[in-house]
Amino acid sequence: MPIDPAKALAAEPKSGEISWTAKDVLLYHLGIGAGVPATDPGELRYTLESRLQVLPSFATVAGAGAPGVISGLSMPGIEVELARVLHGGQSLEIHRPLPVEGTATSTNRVAAVYDKGKAAVLVLRTEVTDADGPLWTNDSQIFIRGEGGFGGDRGPSARLDPPTGEPDKTVERTLREDQALLYRLSGDWNPLHADPEFAAQAGFDRPILHGLCTYGVTLKTVVDTLLGGDAGRVRSYATRFAGVVFPGETLRIRMWHRDDTVRVTVTAVDRDDAPALTDTVVRHT
Repeated sequence: MPIDPAKALAAEPKSGEISWTAKDVLLYHLGIGAGVPATDPGELRYTLESRLQVLPSFATVAGAGAPGVISGLSMPGIEVELARVLHGGQSLEIHRPLPVEGTATSTNRVAAVYDKGKAAVLVLRTEVTDADGPLWTNDSQIFIRGEGGFGGDRGPSARLDPPTGEPDKTVERTLREDQALLYRLSGDWNPLHADPEFAAQAGFDRPILHGLCTYGVTLKTVVDTLLGGDAGRVRSYATRFAGVVFPGETLRIRMWHRDDTVRVTVTAVDRDDAPALTDTVVRHT
């Protein structure tokens, strides 16, 4: 069996040093669409090193490029084909604002293996600490198609009751045709997002956008729209990837703001509001 849950859960965590610079942060921000308009003072917070802040979702690529996903799939007890892998969800806890540059220790492990019947779900956890203490904890929920049915725990439901009432804000963001090509330069080299032949093997008629790119676009929109452009206010951010997004599409981002919590839904305008992100929650100070 390609997945041995007992072996995966018992495996020793993998630890290693990661580092990043302002250039990595700038490239990530450009990869999620920052810099439009190029001279807007609000955009310069993401694109000019002398004014730079770090959007917390940068944690998903810092140091290696989606370390919790790619390295997690090579953990003991896991042997799967990349074409059968789908990113199901992502949650991120920020312990303090991310520095513009840094060196830290990243520890990866398989936190859970769930049996969803037609698929297995891995929860891959990455904990990052620098000399001053914990920086962030990152959980990736990974669906492995065709690997369920082994009699394991189904795990908790990630579904939340939908937000009620009219959203407080609705923003549309149009993606570049080359958005996935830009985003992958931050380290997620999965050919699903660039190679039409590989995308066809996975069942798509063309390459799809990284779910984590949509994740970043959405958080930036929340920060800029409801948090006064201050990325340091974000404390946690979680979502479920409900459908694919294609480069060049327009995202409709609806936000409901209550106290220290923002509920969000994201849909693809071009495909009759097809769901992209759901069960999305940003908590802030």
